[in-house]
Amino acid sequence: MSTSPDVETDNKSRILDAAADAFMIHGFANTTVDAIADDVGATKGLIYYHFRSKFDIFLAAYEHGMRQVREQVEPCAYADGTGRERLVSMSIAHVVNLMTDLGYHHVVHQGVREQASVALKPRQRDALMNLNELRRDYEQLFHRVISDGIDDGSLRQVDAALAARTLLSSLNAVDVWYRRLDSQSTSAIRTLAYDVVDLIVGGIAESNR
Repeated sequence: MSTSPDVETDNKSRILDAAADAFMIHGFANTTVDAIADDVGATKGLIYYHFRSKFDIFLAAYEHGMRQVREQVEPCAYADGTGRERLVSMSIAHVVNLMTDLGYHHVVHQGVREQASVALKPRQRDALMNLNELRRDYEQLFHRVISDGIDDGSLRQVDAALAARTLLSSLNAVDVWYRRLDSQSTSAIRTLAYDVVDLIVGGIAESNR
């Protein structure tokens, strides 16, 4: 009997969720397919039914993480408002996504760092480079909105590319100290994200705005 598409999608999602958390806690090298299967409550056979290797799981988690955050942030980039207002909305959505999907966030950062690893095979390095293009394209969203804010006077006259990289680096640094509590509500996460963004974006905002 074949498995329904909905069940297959759910299985893949559970595998990726478990793998992202495992990669975050243990790192790619120290995570095993056995451990992922145990966390999912499945057999290794189910894992290999959906993915050829641990590295393919990692790539799928990386892509999922990038697509999820972009899905949350991109609408804010094209909403009404000044450049600063849109940048604040984008930054809040980014941090909320980070706090909600912390494991996937760590996978993306591991992928960026591992691109230069001599231990990777050429095929693996090429796959990571392709995914890192998604990350660079995502950064361009922030670059464009910062440029809009400079043009409309809501942001200071700064190097927009440098500001985008610095802003995202600062937002991403939240993962150093943030750990979600079981009792933490969605509203509390958003409030914390707003407070973080208010502190960070203030560094490039005009003081009279």
